[in-house]
Amino acid sequence: MELVLNQRQEQSLTMTFQLRQAIELLQYSTYDLYQYIKEKELENPLIELEEHSKDFSFDERFTRKAASSTSTDQLIDFVRSRDICMREKLVKEVKLLFKQKEDQQLLHFIIYNLDDSGYFRINDQASFDDTTINRGIHLLQQIGPVGIGARSLQECLLLQVIYDYPEEKLVKSLIENHLELLAKRKWNEIARCMKITLADVKEMYDFIQTLNPKPFFGISDESVEYLNPDIIVEYKEGNLSYYLNDGYLPEIHFNNEYAGLLQQKDETSKYINNQYTHYKWLLSSIEQRRSTILKIVTVLLEKQKKFFTEGFCALKPLTLKEVAAEIDMHESTVSRATMHKVIQTPRGSFDLKSLFTSKLETADGSSISQTEVKELLANFIKNENKTKPFSDQKIADYLNTENGINISRRTISKYREELNIPSSSLRKEISI
Repeated sequence: MELVLNQRQEQSLTMTFQLRQAIELLQYSTYDLYQYIKEKELENPLIELEEHSKDFSFDERFTRKAASSTSTDQLIDFVRSRDICMREKLVKEVKLLFKQKEDQQLLHFIIYNLDDSGYFRINDQASFDDTTINRGIHLLQQIGPVGIGARSLQECLLLQVIYDYPEEKLVKSLIENHLELLAKRKWNEIARCMKITLADVKEMYDFIQTLNPKPFFGISDESVEYLNPDIIVEYKEGNLSYYLNDGYLPEIHFNNEYAGLLQQKDETSKYINNQYTHYKWLLSSIEQRRSTILKIVTVLLEKQKKFFTEGFCALKPLTLKEVAAEIDMHESTVSRATMHKVIQTPRGSFDLKSLFTSKLETADGSSISQTEVKELLANFIKNENKTKPFSDQKIADYLNTENGINISRRTISKYREELNIPSSSLRKEISI
């Protein structure tokens, strides 16, 4: 066996630290970038930050958060929790109403294992047996919204009927024995099994609709969330203007205390020069990110101008590839730059990527955006005869015939699911 040493020249692409950093920063939201810069300050002694006032633009939204809210010092999703959360209120009421320590321990166990909707969710019930848990759930109905602590939708509805509407014996029987048929809207089968009329079924169905399937949802922790958008679009003197909402980002300065070490020829100087390179690349990457986002938003405002005045119904077909071609960048760069970005517009605040939408061909050779097709689909279903709802195939045929949109049944089904619209069998109402 002969060993031979050969020399070969080849080209390969190696991702440098600087390139990785530029790509990473591109997909950060402004808040993520803020956090990243703060981390770099700790890692790199050459970086000095000059903080700005935190009086930046924000969009206020009323939200409801779980008891385990996020940190209250966040800039983007700043959440001011109420003085006392609902769970703590329930615990206080338990102490006032129930004097037995065993009852208090049982109810504390249930309360602290409620999910955001008020359901008791825990796999390990080793602390208490099923009989004890059942007793605790019924005790809980005395202090919480009725239905709280249920382990299933069926139990939740039953608790509300038992405690608030004990006279509704038929409704209780329907929930206990035929809830699955009710969910599938098998009206005739329910009427046959219960030996009642369709009018009775409709009356009970309408009544059950008034019950609360999420007894804890409406009264969990209320909070005000301050959403800091990445891009802000405004109307000024009849024209659209925009800017990056990054005024709260700290200014990055060079720590002059280390300037003298850059020229020396020792190990310390090597380290300082390396950190200096990182410092310069950080500045460059941030500026590159800013420039890329502004270029993309410029194209979006030009291509989707009607969206900012009329909303999603006016959204035109526009892909990442088309925008990339406009600004002479790779499609993946545009994809990363639009990730995790919120744009605040006169129509509200949205994920920046929602302004991109694929297109469908029409009979006359033009195109229509997926968003517009979804609007047509939602409006068509909204106005259909609820006793005879249209199938996905009939909706596809209608859009093809009336609007010239070439669309398949499977695409209609996909769009309907994305819009959280149930199938025709689950939209069917009782015909009397």
